[in-house]
This record gives sequence, structure tokens and C-alpha cells, in this order.
Amino acid sequence: MAFEMRVLIVVVAMVVCLPSAAYAEQGTATFYTPPYVPSSCNGYQNDGVMIAAASAPIFNNKAACGRSYRVTCTGATNQGVPQPCKGTSVVVKIVDLCPSPGCQATLDLSQEAFATIANPDAGKITIEYNQV
Repeated sequence: MAFEMRVLIVVVAMVVCLPSAAYAEQGTATFYTPPYVPSSCNGYQNDGVMIAAASAPIFNNKAACGRSYRVTCTGATNQGVPQPCKGTSVVVKIVDLCPSPGCQATLDLSQEAFATIANPDAGKITIEYNQV
């Protein structure tokens, strides 16, 4: 009975955890520096520092404003810092648009959010992200 209960717990844990991994999108991230206001979503409202600007497809004419995304560094995009990832994730709130054609990434993280997941010297990283 104890073995069957352990198997059931493992199966339930896998079912609960897999959907978030299965729905992770892949992209790139860069960072921007303060001041973080005004923003496209909230004007001069202070949204803290765990924030991001989204590329046009994600921003979707302000539809992404206020959405939160879990972002994880998955690797380098250049040879300057071959292993930039810190092995952590960060949750950021979308507060701005990363305008085209200048936008060089899927998500443009605040400097503080980027530094949480990667070495800022990398400048640009590959990421996995999903809405939370």
C-alpha cells in the first residue's frame, strides 16, 4: 500500500509540474536601465523593478499590460559570456513595449530582473518564458 501511495504521489506531482514546462516559449532577453517611467502601460506609476518591456507580438497593442511571466535563462547568444545563466528564474510584470525595429529581443527585462537570472555582461541571452 505504501509503494502504491508513493507512485500515486509521483504521478500527481508530474501531472502538476509538466504543464508549466510544456507551455514554455523560447526567445531572447536583453535589459534596459532606469528610469523605468514613464511606461506605455502605466504612465508614471512606479511598478517596481521586476518588470519588462515586451516585443510587439507579445505586447499586442497593450493586451499584455500587467501580465506576469516567469523567465529562465537557458544560454548565451554570443561568445563574450559563454555561460551567463545563474540557474534561477524571475517573475516580471509587463509594463512597456519594446519598440520595433530597435527591439532586439522577445523580452527586454529591467536591469535588476536580468541580473537575477544572468550575468549582465552577456547583454543578450536565450530564455524560456511562460505566463503565470
